[in-house]
Amino acid sequence: MEAASGVLVQSLILSIMVLGVYISYKILDFPDLSADGSFTLGAAIIVTMLKKGVSPASAMLIALLAGLAAGFLTGILHVKLKISNLLSGILVMGILYSLNLRIMGKANIPIFSQANIFSDFNPLIIAFILVVIVKVFIDVFLKTGLGYTLKAVGDNPQMIKSLGIEVGSIKILGLMLSNGLIALSGSMMAQYQGFSDISMGIGTLVLGIASIIIGTSIIKKRTLIKDTTLVILGTLIYQVTIYFAMNVGLTPVDLKMITSLVIIIFLAVRGVKNNEEKKMGRWIINVKNSKLIKKLS
Repeated sequence: MEAASGVLVQSLILSIMVLGVYISYKILDFPDLSADGSFTLGAAIIVTMLKKGVSPASAMLIALLAGLAAGFLTGILHVKLKISNLLSGILVMGILYSLNLRIMGKANIPIFSQANIFSDFNPLIIAFILVVIVKVFIDVFLKTGLGYTLKAVGDNPQMIKSLGIEVGSIKILGLMLSNGLIALSGSMMAQYQGFSDISMGIGTLVLGIASIIIGTSIIKKRTLIKDTTLVILGTLIYQVTIYFAMNVGLTPVDLKMITSLVIIIFLAVRGVKNNEEKKMGRWIINVKNSKLIKKLS
């Protein structure tokens, strides 16, 4: 029971990170590799601040602001310096790796003796409340004019540009929101695990994309189910899948292989489902056409 609760808490914490990846990858169509560095950035800042006696809430706010700054840097490299999205993320990821080491002073810092947001309350309840707050914030934001513009920039930037809207500024805003949420998730994970490690952010983007693919593949899209909900459910399914894989004899060394196989399986499922939907659509069109021909004859 304790292990299941731990998996659920980690899934909720990571779902905030996945929501950040959702903004950059799914909405902006921007595979932002700086996510790996931003996750560790949030963790590095939180452990350093807690060691200095700063309150957990204030430290998390600083981590969030640092994530916003990281996203701003990625956006500036891409928009102002005309560097490709992939290379911009790689460059910022490298910068953040050195910066995170500077912040922590060493590769690993434990904070088991420091009070954190999970110290006095049930971690599951705290994680759930924070996930709901972030989800509601994103849902409300995406319904605003700025939110619709952000989605439009990802879908058709040329059309938005023709309307006189500064596409670059919208991209920078989206990347800032994305990295801010990722850093916030990293700060929460460090508090829950009781330590920060320089390598804890490796694979963040892949994990986020995998969770997004799972959430949007295995669950059929309904009008009442928002994409943010699907992303959270996808994160939970992914983490549970990894948990069971580890419990059948596989080791952490196999984690990358497991992740790749999980993504391949769900991509295959989505491909089959899309093909079936296309076949069904063609069948319906053919039936309607045959009925129309009969009426005309």
